[in-house]
Amino acid sequence: MLNDPKTITEPLPEGLSLKMTEVGLSLLGNGLSLTADLSEMIPRIKKGVLGKELLIKAARIRGKEHPTVLDATAGFGQDSLLLSAAGFQVFLYEYDPVISALLADALFRAKDVPELSEAVSRMTLYKEDSISAMKALSEAPDVIYLDPMFPKRNKSALIKKKFQLLQKLEKPCPDEEELLSAALLAHPHKIVIKRPLKGPFLAGRKPDYSLEGKAIRYDCIVLA
Repeated sequence: MLNDPKTITEPLPEGLSLKMTEVGLSLLGNGLSLTADLSEMIPRIKKGVLGKELLIKAARIRGKEHPTVLDATAGFGQDSLLLSAAGFQVFLYEYDPVISALLADALFRAKDVPELSEAVSRMTLYKEDSISAMKALSEAPDVIYLDPMFPKRNKSALIKKKFQLLQKLEKPCPDEEELLSAALLAHPHKIVIKRPLKGPFLAGRKPDYSLEGKAIRYDCIVLA
C-alpha cells in the first residue's frame, strides 16, 4: 500500500524519515513534520464557494457533466480535490514515492471525513511518471492539468520551512518542454496550466486564453 512507509524502497536524503504519527504518515526532518491533510480544503469545497474557484472555471467543458481530468503534477492533491468536488473524475499522477505515499495516506484518511468522502471517491492516484503515462494513454482525458510550480508557492514562513523537506526529495518542476509536449500529444480537449500571475508561459507556449486571480493565473490551451 502506498500509505505504508515500509513500501518506500528508495533511500531518503540524510536527515529525513517517514513515520506514522497520530495525525497520519509524516515526513520528518530538521525538527519539522509535514503531513498531507485534505481536511484543510473543506472550507473551499462548500456549496456557494466551490463555484467561485478559478480552477473550476478554467477546467469546465461546456456540455460535459462529469469530465475526466489528468492531474500530471498531483503534489498533495489540493487542486485535484477541488476538481473532484466539482464533479470531475480525477486521475492523479505523482512520481516521487515519498510524496505519493503522503498523498495516498491523506486520501485514505479523507475517505472517513463526511465532507470529503464523495469527492475522494472520484480521485484515483497513480505512483507513476505522468510524462510517460501521457505518452502511453489509450484514451485522451477531457482535461490535462499542469501545476509545475509545486512546491514553491507559500506565504507562511513556517510552510516555507516545511516545504524545504520536499525540496530535498525532488526538483520543484520537471522539464517544462517535455511536460507540455507530452500533454499536447495526449490530445485532451483542454490543457489548464497554473502559473504565477506575472510568470512566463509554460515552455513559451502562448495559451488561447487565461483566467487571472490576485496571485496566480490559469492558462488554457484548447485543442478540440
